[in-house]
Amino acid sequence: MNSKILEAQRKLVPEMMEILHQRYRLLKFIEMSGPIGRRPLSMTADISERECRNLMEALRTEGLIRIAKEGATITVEGSTVLNTLRSSIEEWTGHGLVARKLVALLGIQSVQIVPGDCDVDPAVKRLIGKEAASEFMERIGEGQVIAVTGGSSVASIPQHIHRFGDADHLHFIAARGGVGDDIGLQANVIAASFAEASGGTYSTFYYPESLSKEAHEVFKREPEAVKMMELYEKTDCVLHGIGDAERMATMRKTAENEQLLLQERGAKGEAFGYYFDADGSIVHQIRTVGIQTEQLKRIPLIIAVAGGESKSEAILSYMASAPRQTILVTDEGAAKGMLAKLEREDRQN
Repeated sequence: MNSKILEAQRKLVPEMMEILHQRYRLLKFIEMSGPIGRRPLSMTADISERECRNLMEALRTEGLIRIAKEGATITVEGSTVLNTLRSSIEEWTGHGLVARKLVALLGIQSVQIVPGDCDVDPAVKRLIGKEAASEFMERIGEGQVIAVTGGSSVASIPQHIHRFGDADHLHFIAARGGVGDDIGLQANVIAASFAEASGGTYSTFYYPESLSKEAHEVFKREPEAVKMMELYEKTDCVLHGIGDAERMATMRKTAENEQLLLQERGAKGEAFGYYFDADGSIVHQIRTVGIQTEQLKRIPLIIAVAGGESKSEAILSYMASAPRQTILVTDEGAAKGMLAKLEREDRQN
């Protein structure tokens, strides 16, 4: 069933397409969150419990979901139906068109859009993680060194990774040393989670906080730091998040004078310890050991994950200078927000 057939059916029997879309969405959420009860599922799908119950019963009757005491889960047949309909539904709902427009405007390899908005429903992050995991497993090939950053979006990926038959050649590392109690630890823990899920190996790396410039230069010569910098030169794949500049500065408990500096310089987004303005220029960099922007240009596989309409400006600030081989996995909230801003700027110019 291609998008032209779907569109023809929509014109002939519009109510049928609404039902198709509702059932597809609900099946997608069950795949993402199952086992899940009716009440949380209705909240996630933003429908009434009664409507949710009717839709679930229809899916169960067709053998697409299984309903048990612990909640609803998707069946093998349900997964097959989702995969079969995915491209057609994306075209019909407009996701395909939005993705193609963003690819052209951002100048990157591809944009993958999942339904929903992280700002409205945090569970949508699991969909982003699942899509990113799929992109990673499909494309990693003979890659060996994979660098991952911290952040909740990247943390949502490992649970959707399955064990590779020859994953012993995959080595996961933190994309940069830690710069705060939670951020540094998170990157290391996420690297370990990827290794455990895939059957690969990992290395941890901790960067002492609040080092002076002089101490930082000394630390870079430490054997642990030297070893990590050598691994960065060999990195084949990077999975990273994109943060809102203001939120990241607050999370890091950045000094007030430094936060004012970021505001004055128009910092919008953050990635890899770099802060970017609306044009993609680096306006500030934290002192740490990690992947450098010039190294990103030669890394063959880069997957960026970030969602939520509130992050659209932050994502655009990084994407303005992102390597062309970047794959962006996001949600429709952020995608529509980015496209609206880019088209508005295009009309003004």
